Amino acid sequence: MVFTIFLTTIKKVSFLPHIDKEKLEQTLAAGDDFALFDLLAEPLHEELYRRQEFHFMDELTEGQQLILSYDYLRSQVAQGGFIQFLVNGYIGLLPEMPGWLQRMGAHEMAQVVDDAIKVYVLNHDLFSKDLSNEKFAKLYEELKEFEIIDSRFATLNDATIHIIMEYARTHINEFAS
Repeated sequence: MVFTIFLTTIKKVSFLPHIDKEKLEQTLAAGDDFALFDLLAEPLHEELYRRQEFHFMDELTEGQQLILSYDYLRSQVAQGGFIQFLVNGYIGLLPEMPGWLQRMGAHEMAQVVDDAIKVYVLNHDLFSKDLSNEKFAKLYEELKEFEIIDSRFATLNDATIHIIMEYARTHINEFAS
């Protein structure tokens, strides 16, 4: 009995959200990858918001982690580029992403994210300080490399969503119950 309790406490519990079967089937049948992406991302965001901690990521499959991380990335990059994403402290969502993207076949986007990580590593001291609005704005002048990376991201985003959703459709049990 003690052994059973010990195993239960160390076993990693996976978070597999319940998504209404009819809604999931309709979204899959419609073939709208963006709607499917949002449908799969929404319960992950809700649970993360409920828990208020990124340790929740440890309970997710790699596919779920990619969807959640990529959703943060695309939202931030659309608003202010990789610089905004990094200034907002989301660097921890990037290190595994190139590998996940490679395994799913999104090789070009994996390279874009890897390039962003490299520029960040070379300039991490600029991001580690409390930034005033003026210093934040100056990063865009100092780190012109991100203009090219942001542009490549924007060009590849739709295709990347399609690749991720192709994986999700063939492995739907990894994303929802």
